Amino acid sequence: MSIEAVRQALLPLGLADRMQFFDVSSATVPLAALAVGVEEARIAKTLSFRGPEGGALLVVAAGDARIDNPKFKAAFGCKARMLTAEEAKQLTGHAVGGVCPFALPEGVAVCLDESLRRFDTVYPACGSANSAIRLTPDELEKASGGRWVDVCKLPE
Repeated sequence: MSIEAVRQALLPLGLADRMQFFDVSSATVPLAALAVGVEEARIAKTLSFRGPEGGALLVVAAGDARIDNPKFKAAFGCKARMLTAEEAKQLTGHAVGGVCPFALPEGVAVCLDESLRRFDTVYPACGSANSAIRLTPDELEKASGGRWVDVCKLPE
């Protein structure tokens, strides 16, 4: 169901034909990088947090980026608290490993971290633990309706 909802959301944008499905899991950054055949940093991981109003807040970040707690608190006015797997499924409609910034219920906030802008293309999931799609950062912004934030740090 989640995959089909994503397909329907991407179809009007002319992006659905770029969805990829794998015979292996792409549920983690390392697994997704192996499945897609790119460096881990180019995997656009979607992290699920509790938002300041109590709903879901998704942060899409580069695979090598980590949440910077002071930046997160400054941007959103609350401490970074990840959703449980059950909460993520309930609030986003996608299971952990396939959480993505597409085909979300009303009220789910999507934020795209600046760490993604280093790349010409990135690979977020498509609603399952064995999927991905190749998008430019601008296409990701358009397809997700997300806004750009700076809440991550990169490895040194």
